[in-house]
Amino acid sequence: MNQRLSAVLTAAATLFALSANNLWADVDEDISALQHRWAEVNYQLQGKAQIDAFETLTTEADKVVSAYPKSAAPLIWRGIIKSTHAGAKGGLGALGLAKASKADLEAAMKIDPNALDGSAYTSLGTLYFNVPGWPIGFGDDKQAEKLLRKALTINPNGVDSNYFFSDYLIKKKRYAEAKTYLLKAKSAPPRLNRPLADAGRQKEISEALATVEKKLKD
Repeated sequence: MNQRLSAVLTAAATLFALSANNLWADVDEDISALQHRWAEVNYQLQGKAQIDAFETLTTEADKVVSAYPKSAAPLIWRGIIKSTHAGAKGGLGALGLAKASKADLEAAMKIDPNALDGSAYTSLGTLYFNVPGWPIGFGDDKQAEKLLRKALTINPNGVDSNYFFSDYLIKKKRYAEAKTYLLKAKSAPPRLNRPLADAGRQKEISEALATVEKKLKD
């Protein structure tokens, strides 16, 4: 009887492990699809076509978040999509999207603050820097730098963690510091299955380096 019970429990544990592995494989595939489409929308579309595509992509992200309620990654990517949509839309009309992005990123950090190499810190720090401050919005430059530096402690060699901190430094006119982080971003290893995003980001890095070099010579 004990042997039979042991066999049943072993089989159950095996099935549970297989089910869990399949679940994480599924979420990885869904996240990859969101990442790929985001890169297309962000780097290949403009104007109304881009705005409309971001709205559609947010709906797709909603489905992924609902499918994996205990996973941080879908929340992070929905937050990234909303924040990029806000940047594309611009103006005070984008503030609602920025606040919704902030809520997603904070929710993700409660589940797993280190998920996706600390991407929630990078995205939330960027939001804090680009959103207007009180009484209009929640912007806060000190909080932005704190979050962006935290992202770097988690992912010191990442292309995004270094690029977005350099972007903050450029806007603060700290050009020599910015150059250091831009060079690290430029030499970051390519990301698996994200060639379009990497190409777009490296173009932004090159443009930022040109700006920084000019400022340092002036």
